[in-house]
Amino acid sequence: MEGVIFDLDGVLVNSMPTHFQAWKAAFVKIAGIEIAERDIYLLEGMRGMELIEKIFEQKNFSNHSFARRVHDEKSQIFEGIRSSKPFEGVREMIADMKCSKAVVSGSTRNDVETILKESFSKVRFDAIITADDIEKGKPDPSAFLEALERIKVRPKDAVVVENAPLGVKAANNADVGCYVALNNTPLSRSDFDGMIPQDRIFEKTGLLRRMLCK
Repeated sequence: MEGVIFDLDGVLVNSMPTHFQAWKAAFVKIAGIEIAERDIYLLEGMRGMELIEKIFEQKNFSNHSFARRVHDEKSQIFEGIRSSKPFEGVREMIADMKCSKAVVSGSTRNDVETILKESFSKVRFDAIITADDIEKGKPDPSAFLEALERIKVRPKDAVVVENAPLGVKAANNADVGCYVALNNTPLSRSDFDGMIPQDRIFEKTGLLRRMLCK
């Protein structure tokens, strides 16, 4: 294995709970829409505007002109409550890895770079792909393919670490092997049925240490 591509939120750092809190508050305030935790986790990996449009579709909310307001409100709320604490053992695992390392996230570049600086200031990632760099979010494979191109690694020589079904689908669409780290997601192993073998699903990111390149 020559390269590892990591999702950020929910894989490297424990930021998904605050993402959900920010989305929940923004949807209620701007559109009067109540959302559940699973709604967000099942759509994780989409670019923000795509996620909003999908929620609007699911909730039969027709005023799509509110989408940008929801997006901006969520970003403002998240900035104030953001959590960037790495999961147990992840900082040490990343620092010890000798192969190429990339991060692919559906979050904005500002959020991604801020979290990486706070959590992994002494670790260099060879490529960082955010929502600002791509036209389509996961399950479209373009973000992973762009990361592979930047780190100059072929799909068969790389692996993706994800925590969301759309991320696994994107890895499959890019022909890249994938592991899942559940960490504190409300999703279960059954949410990944038919996408990835069960023996590639782990309870915590830190448990992948012996599987990833040294």
